[in-house]
Amino acid sequence: MSTTALLFPGQGSQTRDMRDTVATARPDLFALASEIVGEDPFARAEDGTHYAQPAIFCASLAGWTQLGRPRGGYMAGHSLGELAALVAAGSLDEHDGLELVALRGRLMHEAGERAGAGGMLALLGAGAAEHAGSLAAAHGLAVANDNSPQQVVLSGQRADLPAAAAAAEELGLRTSELPVSGAFHSPMMASAVPEFAAALERVEVRPPQATVLSAVTAAPFDDVRRRLAEALTMPVRWRETVVALHELGAEEFTEVGPGRVLTGLVKRTLRELEPSHA
Repeated sequence: MSTTALLFPGQGSQTRDMRDTVATARPDLFALASEIVGEDPFARAEDGTHYAQPAIFCASLAGWTQLGRPRGGYMAGHSLGELAALVAAGSLDEHDGLELVALRGRLMHEAGERAGAGGMLALLGAGAAEHAGSLAAAHGLAVANDNSPQQVVLSGQRADLPAAAAAAEELGLRTSELPVSGAFHSPMMASAVPEFAAALERVEVRPPQATVLSAVTAAPFDDVRRRLAEALTMPVRWRETVVALHELGAEEFTEVGPGRVLTGLVKRTLRELEPSHA
């Protein structure tokens, strides 16, 4: 029997049907999200990270519920998805998880506004992973998301992105500036860390019932509170996390939640596998 890794997506994976999915599969979670956020986050998922993150988190847990709430094996989440993975693994209480996600989304939105003029640039094509570090260093940017060998995202001052894009294109890469409100997973998110770390200290963290990998370390979570706080300013090492899951014994990968972003990234990283979506 194959060992499966469940993957939980992050921001950018929202879909039009996820509101209906949550309302049908988890009406209790749907109501709780509106209560915690103060309004329906699904209706405004395109308006900012403070709405998108709670909506995607709920949709991921609704998808996990539809799968029968499996535990055991391996789990990982991309950025925001780490919180859904930890809830699914029994490490965090669902209510605590949703409150943390809503707070995280708000703090990241406010950090983006406070830092001002932050942005993100996707590097696409063969060689993206090899060139990302040097391009970031040369242009005062940070590697934010190492998603696959062919897709890496840089983060930093928006004014520095055009020069980085021009340099990347000279190397044969394609580039795309992302429609985001801040330089996520970079030092420009530092102002969000203290309040989020304090909130993490107030919640109970239990031993997970599955092996959950941190995308900050590309290894099983050692200190959940520390790694979740670090994830605000540190890169998402998704490519390495997928490889590590495979090396630990994961033979099948199933994306749980809205969209198919992670399914595509796994296919580009582990070409011999055919991931699925639930």
